[in-house]
Amino acid sequence: MWKTQWKPLTILTGGFLLFFYLPVGSVRFNNAVLESLELTKWYAREHVLLCLIPAFFIAGAIGVFISQGAVMRYLGPKAKKWLAYLVASVSGSILAVCSCTILPLFAGIYKMGAGLGPASAFLYSGPAINIMAIVLTARVLGFELGIARAIGAIAMSIVIGLGMHLIFYKEETEKARLAANEPELEVSHPLWQNTVYIGSMVAILVFANLGKTEESEGLWNAIWSLKWYLTSISAVILGFMLVRYYGLKPWKLSAIGIPVIALAILFPANPLLAFTAGFLGIGIFTSTEKDTELKNWFETSWDFAKKIMPLLLFGVLIAGLLLGRVGHEGLIPGEYIAESVGGNSLMANLFASFAGAFMYFATLTEVPILEGLIGAGMGKGPALALLLAGPALSLPSMLVINGVLGFKKTFAFVTLVVLFSTICGFIFGSL
Repeated sequence: MWKTQWKPLTILTGGFLLFFYLPVGSVRFNNAVLESLELTKWYAREHVLLCLIPAFFIAGAIGVFISQGAVMRYLGPKAKKWLAYLVASVSGSILAVCSCTILPLFAGIYKMGAGLGPASAFLYSGPAINIMAIVLTARVLGFELGIARAIGAIAMSIVIGLGMHLIFYKEETEKARLAANEPELEVSHPLWQNTVYIGSMVAILVFANLGKTEESEGLWNAIWSLKWYLTSISAVILGFMLVRYYGLKPWKLSAIGIPVIALAILFPANPLLAFTAGFLGIGIFTSTEKDTELKNWFETSWDFAKKIMPLLLFGVLIAGLLLGRVGHEGLIPGEYIAESVGGNSLMANLFASFAGAFMYFATLTEVPILEGLIGAGMGKGPALALLLAGPALSLPSMLVINGVLGFKKTFAFVTLVVLFSTICGFIFGSL
């Protein structure tokens, strides 16, 4: 009776009341709608092409070319715990991506049989253990907060992974038992080939998304000035591997490379055009292959994109509606947040962790946001709590994690992040 009659009636009634009382015309609501569209527009321009598209291709490559046995050996439920969490935290932190970009990669290794604990450690460490963000935190917000963020993020990646493993211990044990009885599939390429092939795509992802610092000199600024040259070298290595070892015909690589080079020469100030043309060409030519592993690569990557992209864009839209962008408010007034994170009480730390978990932080943007909040009276404990929870989670990422893990595991992961961020913030604020 509930499912057939009352549930649809409740949904319809709720939808009717929502639109009936929609505060269209009020300044705050209209501004929040505009901010949600602005944030989604910015996200589409800055993150989808540069971050997510390469991440989808990497996730597809993991699913097709990486041996399930290799994943199980290093990240599976029966892998040595110290090795599994070391590999997960190190591999995640090397990427230095935001909470959304890590999701396709997380989904890829989890689908291949990685244990829930190591996969969760990888999911947290990618956006949280960002070397550049930690250095910037120390420089802008103070050395103590930078060190506390580094130690807290590394420790939390391991603690959260172990926590997820222990909470779902029975399920993980059963998963390990079933995996032990499955025959290992034959690997079509040796490890070094897959490492170079996937590593070249990871290099493209990392170099293309290098952020510029405020300083005009220094090592990082020098690397940043070469970012597109380094991206191009990585693309050349990827093209070589695809032709030499993965069966892409040379004429197809030429058909991809010529437009990319032409766009890079004609529009040097807009490298995104050449970057987009490259991955678009790879997508077109791998999708038209007939029953080959390259076509399987494209289909696996496209499957991740279909499942993840709509949830991410919807999540960004809602996050913008509620919280706005950096320097712009949504439905929730900024002064409410600033007033709630003053001092170093346990409640202030909890609120900072909870708010940070739902906000969307692009890589490095958490530092200027916190600089403003600290100036408005935010305590150092809540500041650390937000730094540990904010970059690692967001409303868009929660929606996708729920699609991969289900509600129970997603709720447990989010709870652990918020809980331990609160504890770390409270301890740091009490020192």
